[in-house]
Amino acid sequence: MISMSAVLAEEFELLKKDLLAAYEASGMKASGNWGNSLEIEINEDSAQLKGYGYIHGRKPGTPPPSEAIEQWIRAKGIASKIEKDMTISSLAILIARKIGREGWQPKENIIDKVITAQRMQQIISRAGYARLQEFTTNILDYLKTAST
Repeated sequence: MISMSAVLAEEFELLKKDLLAAYEASGMKASGNWGNSLEIEINEDSAQLKGYGYIHGRKPGTPPPSEAIEQWIRAKGIASKIEKDMTISSLAILIARKIGREGWQPKENIIDKVITAQRMQQIISRAGYARLQEFTTNILDYLKTAST
């Protein structure tokens, strides 16, 4: 008999694996920080998959740090294409200002692509069945000890 927490751990590892694959395929990966930020927390009867929130985009407001944009420019290979026309820091400041003014939205929502309602229902069903098995075993064990 498999426990509910074991089912959740297995299913959430698969979710994480599929999210990382979708992240790689989307072309959004630059530094890899988002993929490295994914963590799974499993408790007896719950599970969470956590990661940096910027994968959802950014609302207009305060510009992001230009240092982070500089890293992105280098990781994406843009630096070598612009080095004759402007500095990396100048481009980073311009991009940061634009993001601050207009926000940013990803071209593809990889979270919704991987974590669908149908997939969540399958996880709930599997985990619920495991919990039912645990509960049934506990009741039968109790009844056996109570009758002796």
